[in-house]
Amino acid sequence: MRVLIIEDEVNLALPLVALLEKNKILADTVADGTSGLMLARKPVYDVIVLDIMLPEIDGLTILKTLREEHNNTPILLLTALDNIDDRVRGLNLGADDYLTKPFDTKELIARIKALSRRGSGSITEEVLHIGNVRLNVNNASLSIGDREETLTKKEANLLETLMKNKDNVLSKDYILDKVWGIDSYAIDNSVEIYIHYLRKKLGSDADVKIVTNRGLGYTLKEKDNA
Repeated sequence: MRVLIIEDEVNLALPLVALLEKNKILADTVADGTSGLMLARKPVYDVIVLDIMLPEIDGLTILKTLREEHNNTPILLLTALDNIDDRVRGLNLGADDYLTKPFDTKELIARIKALSRRGSGSITEEVLHIGNVRLNVNNASLSIGDREETLTKKEANLLETLMKNKDNVLSKDYILDKVWGIDSYAIDNSVEIYIHYLRKKLGSDADVKIVTNRGLGYTLKEKDNA
């Protein structure tokens, strides 16, 4: 899962990122509405955490713009405790949930996970299962039949992305955004290297294979359908 946090209070946003990543949820953060809207349009986020009071473009305008563009990524609004009108307007504009500041961090994580389960229909279970391949998203453990493999965090995130998008061609740019994030210095070659690592760990006995689509990207397919 990858979350976008649009919040101008750095002292709140950065600890949130650290907390989410501690809970194995990848997160990016931006501090102004213009950058937030630009990133929110990217099809790589499972949930957007959106503060209402932002410089340049306010959160409600971002919300309204995204919904008018038919962007249905689940959005959790962060609102001031005493501003009921903003909360009501946000829900009417298409927000999926809201939290008032200050909030309990455990509740925030629970709400983000709940919103991701309501998302676009991609697989959200803690264990992803295709054929004899099982990936436990929470602890990054991979099993192929009776064989167990240890994955690094990046390998697990990459395999999770491929499994959730089985049979779809994923471009290198999409994979870089989804797995490495907006602040990463990773390059196209990084994707190739980690695809190679995953192919070795999946091995010849896995019921899936990673197919290279020249000039387009990569696809995870079941071998019977490959």
